[in-house]
Order: sequence, then structure tokens, then C-alpha cells
Amino acid sequence: MAAWVVAAAILAPAAARSHGAFEVAARVHGSESAEVERVLAEDFGSPFARFAVLVMDGAPAPDTPTGAALLRRVRDGIAALPGIAGTFSWLDQPDSLFLPDPRAPAGRAGTFMVVGLAPDAGDSDDLVAALRAATPALQAAGDSIAPGLELYWTGEAALNRDIRETSGREATAAEWRALPITLGLLLLAFGAVAAAAIPVGAGFLAITLALGAAVLATRFMALSVVLENVTSMIGLGLGIDYGLLTVSRFREELAAGRTPADAAAVARRHAGHTVAVSGLTVAIGFAALLVVPLNEIRSVAVGGLLVTLASVLVATTLLPVLLARLGHRVDAGRVPFAGRGGGVAGPGGERWRRWGRTVVRRPLPVLLLAGLPLVLLASAALRLSTELPRGDWLPPEMESARALAALEESGRSGVVNTIRLVVDMPDGVLATDPAGWSRTAELSARLERDPRVRRVQSLPAILGAATPAPFMLGMLPPSVLRTFVSRDGRSALVEVVPREECGPAQLTALVRDLRRDGGVLVGGLPALNVDYESAVKDRLPLVVGLVVLATLLGLGLAFRSVLVPIKAVALNLLTVSAAMGALVLVFQDGLDVGLLGAGDGTGGVFPAIPVLVFCTVFGLSMDYEVFLVARVAEARRAGGTEEEAIAAGLAGSGRVITSAAAVMIAVFAAFTLGDFLLIRMLGFALAVAVLLDATLVRLALGPALLAVAGRWNWWPGR
Repeated sequence: MAAWVVAAAILAPAAARSHGAFEVAARVHGSESAEVERVLAEDFGSPFARFAVLVMDGAPAPDTPTGAALLRRVRDGIAALPGIAGTFSWLDQPDSLFLPDPRAPAGRAGTFMVVGLAPDAGDSDDLVAALRAATPALQAAGDSIAPGLELYWTGEAALNRDIRETSGREATAAEWRALPITLGLLLLAFGAVAAAAIPVGAGFLAITLALGAAVLATRFMALSVVLENVTSMIGLGLGIDYGLLTVSRFREELAAGRTPADAAAVARRHAGHTVAVSGLTVAIGFAALLVVPLNEIRSVAVGGLLVTLASVLVATTLLPVLLARLGHRVDAGRVPFAGRGGGVAGPGGERWRRWGRTVVRRPLPVLLLAGLPLVLLASAALRLSTELPRGDWLPPEMESARALAALEESGRSGVVNTIRLVVDMPDGVLATDPAGWSRTAELSARLERDPRVRRVQSLPAILGAATPAPFMLGMLPPSVLRTFVSRDGRSALVEVVPREECGPAQLTALVRDLRRDGGVLVGGLPALNVDYESAVKDRLPLVVGLVVLATLLGLGLAFRSVLVPIKAVALNLLTVSAAMGALVLVFQDGLDVGLLGAGDGTGGVFPAIPVLVFCTVFGLSMDYEVFLVARVAEARRAGGTEEEAIAAGLAGSGRVITSAAAVMIAVFAAFTLGDFLLIRMLGFALAVAVLLDATLVRLALGPALLAVAGRWNWWPGR
């Protein structure tokens, strides 16, 4: 207890700071897009290496005197703010890109301004907050010129800040949505308020400890904000599951006549072993994610490992102490018409025993009836597409999302998807030499002919000159020159603004075509998405292999068997495939009947979803496999036959499995009600996987396969 008090005193205050501790920007370590970002910041010293976009919705067109006056007033107000490296708008280059598209809805005026954030001005989040704090004054100053003017901030920096804040709110909201349902399910399972509250407390404690440890870890490594959602999701599920198993075994031993201290010791020995083995299999899945060179995926791995460790420690060290002290008061607050807690005795246990005898007598029909739906669902997974989902999938209440919508309505949303090309010159050639100038101009002209491209920005395009004239270069503002030519003059920047109608698939194809040409480095948001997808796909076979092999080894050592781990891995692969098939049908094909916001179908799922679902489901599914097989092995060691042990294993674990699965499904389902499409997809896939695993797989297919194998289940052990 003293050790737990010390741990809580250290980690709980750190967990309270988790809201601002994690970063949002996705990174692909060692990728081409990351190299472009580094080159622009270090080699170019570009004032726009990191930037925000100010959308001036309702402003007069900047090519009118009124619009130009308003734009100048807003620009001067922004330039006076600390941390601003520069601005770029119609005033710097009278480009039609700053004018509303003629195809935009009638009356949709406005323009936008790119605002560079100084590299030495601190955190982007703080700069965006300062910009937004200054926005009301800027808007008030502009109201006299353009009544109804609305100013919105978007771009990568603003999106990152909004996603961080929204993600934290949604994680908290999902936890509170899941809490009453979880408590209700536990009350039905245990029939007592005290017994139901203990697993819930264990889950929240595990989340707090894991988040606190993750915040401390940010001193040594960058962690993504997605860690918050995943830690909450997995922590509630695992913490409550392990608490439920421990409390159930403790009450079962109390009912058998043991003293509270002895009952807690037995619960710790048997349930604790099961929890430890289960936690090992879950940890294997998350640990395998560390080989993927993406900060988001590695952050999920760190969060998953921390919350799994915390859940195991709470269940095996803290709960036995508390239960021994509580004793029979664990049944305090009896609830009428509810259950008594899932022991082998009572009508619930006997019903599971009868079902186990049915499975043992007719294993082949059970395998057919339970396996067919899973195989049909798994077949849909063959159509899985990992393209970025089409449509608007950002939470609509975010200011940056509203700004993007305004840009899209005025036909300029392609600005956010600008592709940045760093063109390296041959030896002895500078970008401002005739040869270097010609190379940049020819590339720009060729890109402008591409039907997927709306605008190309480069130094030759800005000056409109076929050859570099020293007096023209001397007239350029230093910020523009630093943006498009590196400090040593050996590299030039070409920016490609795609057309608004280009979807994710066309942007991906454009990036790949540009990279095939050679001689350029391709960066920007579309390039980052390509690098992200490639990193996941390239490492997926390695991740799958590591998880499968480590799980086989871990379960083989735990149960001293060859067949049990092989069976468990095969069933887990089937469960993952079926869950991904359900994801394809509901989200990708749009069969959600309007409940999950998939519309007519997203056309694809986020590239990270398959690897996250695989590793998470593989670990979580092992929970129920370990719960069941541990009770079967325990019955066999007690002298029962194989058939009797299977029935006894179902009697001892069936109610625990269904109760734990119901809780975990409620937790994951709570995350499908948020606004982030990625979290909705992940929550849905995990909920479906647990539902299938806890019903068709562990309570039908698993026992049936145990019955078919007979005594060979435990070979080469006894």
C-alpha cells in the first residue's frame, strides 16, 4: 500500500498535465517528407517552414481598393505580433490563387493569407493561441471596412492545436459515456455496489498511472496525442477486465468457505497467473508496433505497454490487498434481481457447464455453425483499401475545420495540400544561375501542364522572367528569396498547389509520379500521407510475424503445450480478419445506415487502422483464450477427464468472459460516438472483434477445437 501511495503521488500530478504534453503532428522518421521539412527549416531558413493560414471569410476581393485596404490593415496587425516571421498574400503577389474561384457559390467572397511562424519563437501551439487571441481585435478593425467579416485560422499548426484539444475532450467524454454502462453491467454481474465499483476504480487507476508515466516519458521522446485516446480505451477495458476476474475469483473462494485473507491469496495465485499471462500477450501486440517508424504508431505502442503493465500490477498487487481488507464487505450494497458474481456454483455456472457438455458431444456441428459467419465476414476484408477516407472527416466544431470548409467553398482548399519540391542543382550550378534558373523554370512549366495541378509557385514563376536578372532578384523581399532559394544557392523550392477536385488517391499518384522523376525531394502534406502509408505497409508483415511468433512462444511456455498456442493464434487471425471485414462493410462500403457517420462510404480506411487493430485485437483476444484455457487446465490438473475439464472450464470462465466482454464492448462503443473518424473506426473494429471473440470464438470454436484435440491439447506436457 505504501508503494502504491508513492506511485500515485508521483504519477497522478503528471497525468493531470497530459492535456498539453503530447504532440499532434505526424512524423515518418527518416522519410523523404521529413527531410524536406528539415531542409526548408535549416538549409533555406524559410520564414514559412512552419506556418498558419488566415482565412478571411466575407472579405471583399483583394483586387478591389476596399479589399486591398482591409488586407493591408489585417496584415499590419499580424506583422506586429511577436513570433511572426512573415506574411504572404495578394499584396505580395497578385495571384489569382488569392481570388475566389469563379465556380464558387455566388457571393462567396474572401481571401486568405499565409503567416510564417518564426522558428525560434517557441511552440506552434502557443503561437496559434496568440494569433487567435489577437483575432477579435483584427476582426473589429476590419468590421468598419467589411461588416460580417469572419477570420479563421487553419493550416498544419492550427489543425494540430485543434486536434490536440478535441482529442483530449473526446477521450474524457468517451470515458464518461462508458462509465454508467460499465457500472450497470458490473452491477448485473456481481449484484453488489462494492464489487462492481472495484474493477471500475482499477480501470481508472491504470489509466491515470499510464498517462502519468507517458507524460514523464515525453522528457526523453516525442509522443503523439493519439496516445491519450488509446490509453483510455485500452485502460478501461483491460483494467476492468482484470479487476472483474480477480474480484470474481475472490468471491468464489469466499463462497467456498475460505477466510478473506486465504481467498485473496488464492485469487491472486490463480487469477493473478491468468492476468499475468494475458497481460504478456497484450504487451506482445503493442511491443511489435515499436518497429513501425511512425511517431503515432510508436506512441500507441508506448501507451498500450504502459497501461497494460499498470493494469496487471493493479490486479496482482493492489486488489488482493484491498480484497483481503474488505472481506465479506465486498458484497456491500446488494442490488435486487442481479447476479452473484460468476462463480462455478449457481444457475449461471451450471448453464455454462451444460453448454460445455453440448460442445464436447457435438464439436463438428458447433465448428461449422460458429465458423461460417466468421469466414464470411473475413472474406470482406479482402477488399480492404488503405487509402485515406474521402469526404470531410475532421470534427466540424474545430475552427480550423470550419476554415478549411470556407476555403473549399471558395475553391481554394488545394492550398492546404500544397506539395513542396526541393530541386538540387548540379555541381557548380546555383539556382540563380541561368542553368539553375532554366532547370527550375522547365520543371515548373511541365508541372503546370499536369491536369491535377492548379498552380505552381517558384522563383521564375513569381518574377515571370525567362532568365535571372540581378536587378529583379535585388527587388525581391529577403523573405521571398529565402523561401525559394537555399542559403548556399544550391537548391530551389517549387510549390505545387493541386486542384480542389483531386481526391486522396489522385494526390497519392501525383506524389509518386513526382518522385519517379528523380532529382527532387518531395514533401508537404500529401507526401507525408504517402510516406505514412508506405511505412505501415512495409512493416506490416514484420509486425504480424513478430506478434505471431512471440505469442506462440509465450503461450507455449505458459501452458507447456504446442497445440494450444497454435489454436489460439489461428482463432485470433480469424477474429482480426472478421473485424476488418466488418469495418469494410460498415465504413468503407457505407452500410452503417447513418449511425457512424460513414455516409455513402469512406472508400478506404486510415493506413494505420489495420496494424493497430491487428496488434490490439491479437492481444485482447488472448484475454479470453487465457481465461478459458487456464480454467480447463486447472480442472485437468484436479483429475478431471478432458471432456469434464472443458465443461468445468466453461462453467468457471463463461460468465466472467461474457461480463468482461460486455464491459469492453461498451467501452469501445463509447469511442465510436465521437467526431474523430479514425477513433470511430478503431473503436468499432475493436468492439466487433471482442463481440465475435467472446461469443463465437471463445465459447464455441475454442471449446470445440479443444474437444476435437482431446489429450493432444497438452502435448508434449501432461
